[in-house]
Amino acid sequence: MTIALLVALAAGAVVLALVAGRAHARARALERRVGKATRELERLQRAFARFAPAAVVEEVVAGGALEPAKREVTVLFADLKGFTAMSDKLDPAVLVQVLNDYFRAMSQAIAAHRGYVAKFMGDGIMAIFGAPEPNPWQARDAVEAALAMRAALAVYNETLRAAGLPELAFGVGVHRGVVVAGILGSDELVEFTVIGDTVNVAARVESATRAHDVDILVTNEVKEKLDGRVRLRALPPARVKGKPEPIPIWAVEG
Repeated sequence: MTIALLVALAAGAVVLALVAGRAHARARALERRVGKATRELERLQRAFARFAPAAVVEEVVAGGALEPAKREVTVLFADLKGFTAMSDKLDPAVLVQVLNDYFRAMSQAIAAHRGYVAKFMGDGIMAIFGAPEPNPWQARDAVEAALAMRAALAVYNETLRAAGLPELAFGVGVHRGVVVAGILGSDELVEFTVIGDTVNVAARVESATRAHDVDILVTNEVKEKLDGRVRLRALPPARVKGKPEPIPIWAVEG
């Protein structure tokens, strides 16, 4: 083998090594960019999950369109009793902290029973069971969530009492029926929510907790999906705006 051939082979090996090195460096740089993009996507998904159910976030991130649809869901409304009068006596920072801690405890109870907090309205909460993903046990889950909220509120009130703050009391109304579920809003702000008569009835049933001095009320549509493990007490039918006849309601005792 001639010296010229050896030199040519050596030069070729150097070129191949350089090319391989550059390719490896490009691959490493690409891996870093992909890893950074993946971490950023995960961060955005976690952030958006605070505003919409995970199924909705995944659909939006994938570029899909979540079409509006009719769904059978169970809607839970919770509202604090007498909180407006109480809020006038509290320092704004204390008031916000009390509400945030309350919302955190209630949201955890709802999420633990496959519910989704659709929105906070002042000191009120609207939660959905059965959307965006179907749930055949939605009524039972909603009632068990309400009972978990009752227990969580009792624990939270111990904390408030120890801090010398007024205790909280709430009313919860639960109703099941057909709604239109979808993403509503403008170009600047959207939310996943449900609309329809079922939502209105759930809100009106929650209001009836004050008249009957109870904390959790459900309708017949919810009751018929429960079993004997939930103790219910029949109450006089409630008049609901938009309904020609009063609707049967039941207090959840345990």
